[in-house]
Amino acid sequence: MDCRHFEASTCRSCSWLPTPYADQVTAKQRRCAEALAAHPGVVWAAPFTGQESGFRNKAKMVVSGTVEAPVLGITGPDGGVDLVDCGLHVTAVASALPVLAEFVTRARLEPYDVRSRRGELKYLLVTGAPDGALMVRFVCRSQEPVTRLRKHLPWLTDALPSLRVASVNLQPEPKAVLEGDVEIVLTEHDELTMTLNDVELALRPQSFFQTNTEVAAALYREARSWVEDSGASTVWDLYSGVGGFALHLARQDRDVVGIEVSAEAVLSAQETARRTGARARFEVGDAASYAARSGAVPDLVVVNPPRRGIGGDLAGWLENSSVALVLYSSCNPESLSADLAAMPSLRPVRGRLFDMFPQTAHAEVLVLLERAPATAAR
Repeated sequence: MDCRHFEASTCRSCSWLPTPYADQVTAKQRRCAEALAAHPGVVWAAPFTGQESGFRNKAKMVVSGTVEAPVLGITGPDGGVDLVDCGLHVTAVASALPVLAEFVTRARLEPYDVRSRRGELKYLLVTGAPDGALMVRFVCRSQEPVTRLRKHLPWLTDALPSLRVASVNLQPEPKAVLEGDVEIVLTEHDELTMTLNDVELALRPQSFFQTNTEVAAALYREARSWVEDSGASTVWDLYSGVGGFALHLARQDRDVVGIEVSAEAVLSAQETARRTGARARFEVGDAASYAARSGAVPDLVVVNPPRRGIGGDLAGWLENSSVALVLYSSCNPESLSADLAAMPSLRPVRGRLFDMFPQTAHAEVLVLLERAPATAAR
């Protein structure tokens, strides 16, 4: 991927851009294998790769500059760096960004200035669905611009016919926090449909979703294929998000429960389950706390934690339980390795790298753990 911003050293987010893509994937696979070196029995499938550019379904743009000349991109030492032409974004998002820059001027949305703590618009968060539909979130310091946003929204919907959800997120704190708790939906619709494989996931404004749709779909397909003939009739998805894993694993002869700390994500997952009739239920809660207080033990546990991993409490519960299978999706091989060390009774038997983040050192790895026979009856 060619990038003038990288060449000019104004944006170095794609730190691996000078490395040939095949070499990037090889290095990531080596890192995953080294993290699991204590488990030589892992059978690795070939890494799954998608597009090297034009894959990112979400743009997180810092808004700087002025009302007349807004800059959408990142902050730099000499002010904002305009990344409207960033080559990472899917077509729907890339096409929307210049229109949104024009809308900032039209609606007189004053960019927030960190030093003076003046202005209103801090970030633009734009998500594109596989069918081209868009969600646009205006992160503002206060409700002051809401009236103007409502007034000019018809222009934006005419200019972006694919716009389905528009909202204002209030983030009044003068610190580098991306968004706040309050969301004001401006459109009739409050969710974006993200269709992956045969599952139509409902995505609400504050719900997390993987940024690479093609690779996320492959990740869920692989999980489903590994579990399909496992005999598991009860499944817990303990970091369920909007239900990606849980809803791909749900079927009429399998009871699936999703646990997630984000109430917005749980609402998204519940809406998908209601609309599709999937045999899956979702609750707001902490993964480790749910496992400790449940009293029941499922056949299979899915974990897809943040970079820090699942931690000692949940790893300890899994180690001392009778759970036969664990499906672990990790974005950090080092924390995965630490968690596996805390669960010696659960042995990784299958693994696959999913290159969710080309041009960077980051990737997702899916590992299937099986309980060693001597401990299966615990």
